[in-house]
Amino acid sequence: VPQLLYGGKLDFLVFDYLSEITMSLLTAARARSPVLGYTPDFVTTAMAPYIKDIHRKGVRVISNAGGINPLACAAALQDVAKKADVDLKIAVVAGDDLMSEKENLKGAGITDLESGKPFPENIHSMNVYLGARPISRALDLGADIVVTGRCVDSGIVLGPLIHSFGWNRDEYDLLAAGSLAGHLIECGAQCTGGIFTDWHTVPDWHNIGFPVVECSSEGDFILSKPPDTGGLISFGTVAEQLVYELGNPQRYLLPDVTCDFSQVSITEIPGFDGGAVKVCGAKGSPPSAFYKVNATYLDGFRATAVCPVGGPKAVQKGKRTAEGILQRTRLIFSQLGYEDYSAVNVQILGSEDTYGPHARRSIDGQGPREAVIWLAVHHKQKEAVEIFSREIAPAGTGMAPGLTGIVGGRPRV
Repeated sequence: VPQLLYGGKLDFLVFDYLSEITMSLLTAARARSPVLGYTPDFVTTAMAPYIKDIHRKGVRVISNAGGINPLACAAALQDVAKKADVDLKIAVVAGDDLMSEKENLKGAGITDLESGKPFPENIHSMNVYLGARPISRALDLGADIVVTGRCVDSGIVLGPLIHSFGWNRDEYDLLAAGSLAGHLIECGAQCTGGIFTDWHTVPDWHNIGFPVVECSSEGDFILSKPPDTGGLISFGTVAEQLVYELGNPQRYLLPDVTCDFSQVSITEIPGFDGGAVKVCGAKGSPPSAFYKVNATYLDGFRATAVCPVGGPKAVQKGKRTAEGILQRTRLIFSQLGYEDYSAVNVQILGSEDTYGPHARRSIDGQGPREAVIWLAVHHKQKEAVEIFSREIAPAGTGMAPGLTGIVGGRPRV
């Protein structure tokens, strides 16, 4: 926030917090307390320390940090504003929560998009991906801060552009261009070199700059970052983010527009501190009649353990250690009448297990002298993964206490 607020010369500051797995984590949080279910970092870390300067500079804020409880998020923000003695109009976009439609959707024969599995019995949350129009409407009505629940990530950028330029519902090329701007910056520093393939060319990761887009009413825009920040903006960093989670680049489906990004051009602009690119060429067509929905359901519990292993034949030792832990816990399960694990994932990092059949083994046949066991288990019962977490660290396994992962009772997406 500081680098963007003090070095970005912004009209709007946007925050994208929601992944699909985040929705299940927030669902679990709200199950513990009705005042939870939003992203607390947005309130305590991003907004509270800077709310006076945000107000003084007239920067308007849009965020999907509301998660599955946007009203609670707005209430927490209101408390922060009151303590800071600033008067801010906070708007909430609701309507994405479809839990009241659960039985209707179940009866309609809805199945999982990827696996085709039937509608789960124990649904915990169900949210539709809303578009940008409610956000632009809230800004039209004078909101200083707009808090949404589940919406498409790019919508938090398209909404302010619709508000600023008055783009109509049928100006699909412009809506596609605004959606592209949102898509490129929705993951923060990913487009400024954070996950660049040529990572070794990216300077000063520790102070990486977050992206700024300067948009025109015609739909083209310049993507840059604040001065005196690390990271890199280039054709490569931006192009990699362009194709991120895109699917068909000629039919990127959003609630406001169907985007065609296949003819987009990215042109580096000289003379910008840290780099900048001009982006144009997005095309759009009418959106479909459907909305995407994210539903979460309780599907058991997971625990993960990570442990370094050293010495000759470290990979073989790591595999035997993991197998021993699984055999021991399965013996305990049988004694207690528990069923077997639902799923087990064992990787010996350092042996190229990540690459599966494409792994390259060492030349001398001995393998590395150092490796890391990564062991994850899934079970329907919380008590079973608690047994795993206790048994993972005894001295006999060669694993030190304190290296185990934390048991999580998290609904799975």
